[in-house]
Amino acid sequence: MVKKKELSMPEVWVYKSRKLMGAAAASRLAIEINAVLKNKDSVNIVFAAAPSQNEFLSALFYEDIKWEHVNAFHMDEYINLDENATQRFGNFLKERIFDKFNFKSVNYLNGNVDDVQSECKRYSRLLENHPIDIVCMGIGENGHLAFNDPPVANFSDPEIVKVVTLDLPCRQQQVNDGCFASLDDVPTQALTLTIPVLMSAKIINCVVPGQAKAKAVLNTLTKPICSDFPSTVLRKHNGAVLFLDTDSSKYIQSC
Repeated sequence: MVKKKELSMPEVWVYKSRKLMGAAAASRLAIEINAVLKNKDSVNIVFAAAPSQNEFLSALFYEDIKWEHVNAFHMDEYINLDENATQRFGNFLKERIFDKFNFKSVNYLNGNVDDVQSECKRYSRLLENHPIDIVCMGIGENGHLAFNDPPVANFSDPEIVKVVTLDLPCRQQQVNDGCFASLDDVPTQALTLTIPVLMSAKIINCVVPGQAKAKAVLNTLTKPICSDFPSTVLRKHNGAVLFLDTDSSKYIQSC
């Protein structure tokens, strides 16, 4: 059973389990893809790569989606992480969906090139040529969207893709999530889509399960809209839905 809370933008949907949450997010994505395809022959979607997205990505296999009309992108990537590392976001998404469905195109962001600024420009051009229709994202424990951590988040960022230095809470989250054995293993820099380009999508599916994200969810909905709490910018987006489970929503139950 879904509980809808009209706190503010984004709309908030709460589910009793991560599985139900993921299924609801996948169902909404399928509906929105079909809506876009009524007016154009392809849809451009950005996907997040994180354990928080696992239930959502798994649920996509139960939806009737015209993947052959989908141009896929991902929103961030580590710099100088071994090409075969499972922690690379391109590899994460390749294993779960990019190699599983017949996409029109899959566009990887490469953090291992010699010239990362050129890679930023290349991917920026791709996104300019394929304006984003839908973003499937999460929220970091520090409130980041993609790798726009509080020290580098810019709601008026002139860039489309940029190089960032990851802050300590962001890197620690990667250890907490079980992606890396220790903090020393986590890269210190990454490429990321910026906040304005993420916000340019008409539809945002924001999937945020788990107790570790409960404070970030509360901050998203109650803190002043500012780069100290990057996810608060979602309250400016009329097409955003926040998908939560009982753990991640525990601080807003009485709101």
